[in-house]
Amino acid sequence: MVHAFKFCYGGRTYHFVWDIESGSLHNVDRAAFLYAKSRYGQAFDDSEIGEFATMSDREKNELGKEFDELEASKVLNTPCDTFAKKKRTGEIKALCLHICNDCNLRCKYCFADEGTYHTTERAYMSEEVGKKAIDFLIANSGRRNNLEVDFFGGEPLMNLGTVKKIVEYARSREKQSGKSFNFTMTTNCVLLNDETIDWLNKEMHNVVLSIDGRECVHNAVRKTVNGKDCYGIIAENAKKFAAVRGDKSYYVRGTFTARNLDFADDVIALNDMGFDQISIEPVVTDIEDLRITKEHLPKILAEYERLAGLYIDRRKGEKWFNFFHFMIDLEGGPCVVKRLTGCGSGCEYLAVTPTGGIYPCHQFAENKDYYMGNVFDGKIDMAISEKFAENVVTNKPDCTNCPAKYYCSGGCVANNLNFAGNMSKPYDISCEMMRKRLELSLAIDAIEGSGE
Repeated sequence: MVHAFKFCYGGRTYHFVWDIESGSLHNVDRAAFLYAKSRYGQAFDDSEIGEFATMSDREKNELGKEFDELEASKVLNTPCDTFAKKKRTGEIKALCLHICNDCNLRCKYCFADEGTYHTTERAYMSEEVGKKAIDFLIANSGRRNNLEVDFFGGEPLMNLGTVKKIVEYARSREKQSGKSFNFTMTTNCVLLNDETIDWLNKEMHNVVLSIDGRECVHNAVRKTVNGKDCYGIIAENAKKFAAVRGDKSYYVRGTFTARNLDFADDVIALNDMGFDQISIEPVVTDIEDLRITKEHLPKILAEYERLAGLYIDRRKGEKWFNFFHFMIDLEGGPCVVKRLTGCGSGCEYLAVTPTGGIYPCHQFAENKDYYMGNVFDGKIDMAISEKFAENVVTNKPDCTNCPAKYYCSGGCVANNLNFAGNMSKPYDISCEMMRKRLELSLAIDAIEGSGE
């Protein structure tokens, strides 16, 4: 399958032809771009129909020969072959530990219902449960040597003492088990202080700092338990952490809603604060005044384009930064299995609740329909796991002709289930945004690679 697209930057329009199966990207002229759209059945924009019609037969024939050669060299219109045969290993490589079903913030859009995960109790994981989770991961990791544990909440720093004990226990088991642990944490930064920052910097492989960009945007949807604004303390604590992080992994993660469709300004605001690893995610909620609808998509797609231009400009100077959704590796890229399966939820990646319950991922936590077992008995419901294992992108009809299929793997399973009613049916609003981000990522890579 072939996908042709264009991107405008610096007063110039760039045209690209992307081969989805081989991953080859071709920077072409306008005529080749139009010819590719015609040859591979891609709809023309209104302005392109007449332009293509005026191209001479001779020009089309010459372009046809060039495209024939590219196809013969298997760098264009490459058939799908080995991807469909790849399978999951059945080995668990990562756990998300819900250290506490509690939070010191009350964010309006929180999928976890203010940290409680729709339960009546604000539960905290014990040291015993945490150790059992580590034992479970080691026992089910098979040949994998590098394992990951994500500390999640709620707000995990509200149970930092247990986090430290779990890390200590896991480290004590590394040599005997032949495993190596990488730890990550997602925090809202409220409880960060010098001592905690120092410990996180030493022990965490990656830290995600939650800030929603501009102060007015953040304070509108993220309040403390008693309803007060919290941007000031969060921003200062996050900057303090980033300042000591050096070249270790971290990123600032924000959320945009229907209230701030000009989210490029939030990305720039975060960059101006000194952060150079940034992500702004679209909200996933059914709250009326916050949710993203199809009517918002034209504005959102245009905003991603505006952000791409600002991104290229800033990366030329002192304000260089990475934006999570514009980072793409055309040489290596994700492995074949990851291209098919995405995050690996329900199989390679599982979530553990404070009481030791096992679920497919953090978004399914405390959902009784997806309860898979408990770390104390060490067994999981293989029927549920197999259901997730079969949910690969090659088994999703709606993804067959999508240019982004090997970069989103059919989208988030939980979002698909919640908004499309089927884990194998992609959430169409997310699809539109993913396709646009992929096109922009490819264009950015090509432009930066050319040295322009």
